[in-house]
Amino acid sequence: MKFKFIADRRVKVKTFLKGHDISKALLAKIKFKGGQILVNGKEENAVYLLTAGDQVTITIPNEESHNSLQPVEYPLDICFENEHYLIVNKPAGVASIPSILHTNTMANFVKNYYLENHYPNKQIHIVTRLDKDTSGLMLFAKHGYAHARLDKQLQSKTIDKRYYALVSGKGKLAAQGDIIAPIARDKNSIITRCVDRLGKYAHTSYEVIAQYGEVRLVDIRLHTGRTHQIRVHFSHIGFPLLGDELYGGDMNHGLKRQALHCHYLSFTDPYTGGLNTYSSSLTDDIESVIMKLKKISH
Repeated sequence: MKFKFIADRRVKVKTFLKGHDISKALLAKIKFKGGQILVNGKEENAVYLLTAGDQVTITIPNEESHNSLQPVEYPLDICFENEHYLIVNKPAGVASIPSILHTNTMANFVKNYYLENHYPNKQIHIVTRLDKDTSGLMLFAKHGYAHARLDKQLQSKTIDKRYYALVSGKGKLAAQGDIIAPIARDKNSIITRCVDRLGKYAHTSYEVIAQYGEVRLVDIRLHTGRTHQIRVHFSHIGFPLLGDELYGGDMNHGLKRQALHCHYLSFTDPYTGGLNTYSSSLTDDIESVIMKLKKISH
């Protein structure tokens, strides 16, 4: 895969490329794995001194498949795809990455998709993960360079992810608000998290968009990405998610998982500079609960 840049000052190639998110590791891969650096059409090395106006072309070698990740056939629900990234709708009940407990994961499914379509880059780069029982939009980078550039946005909190959730509680929930409470591992569990003053900073904002008795449909935006953040924060304020048995959610609505769906994803395309936004409709199981709640409330 080739990428072209125009030098804007007198600088070494490696310094210039660093400004375009080309890491030392990627430079080493270009040098030792069959890549190439051209300056005005002539091959040069990473310490070559550029002049303003020079055209720098890099060729990044293809990424081979890791045998440790097995391809698994599955009909992906693809929201968008180009040569740099892939956005899919993850169903509830499917983990993002393999573990001792989970082998049929989104990573396995996407690898099979890459192999079936004979894509040159076969490594799986997950930019945004979702919990096993959370549905909705997931972002995959289709090569290591795209992953580096998208992850930079993730770390700087410029990738906007929003979720729909059904929450319930007996108290008053403001029409909109912010939940700022540090999150740490629960000392009594290897799975759950809890609000703890010694935990890591966590910030969730929300807006109530519908109410059905004690149940609210909320639109949530994450400003940090702590494990189980939404579930922990809403349980902490007395409004746990429906179906979320782990954090005290109401289990009387027929849901077999927490009522949480990533419905919106927005980020800057690292190659065009344009703002890209994607959306995903609520899943059938959550919609079914909403329809029942509407009938009861009327």
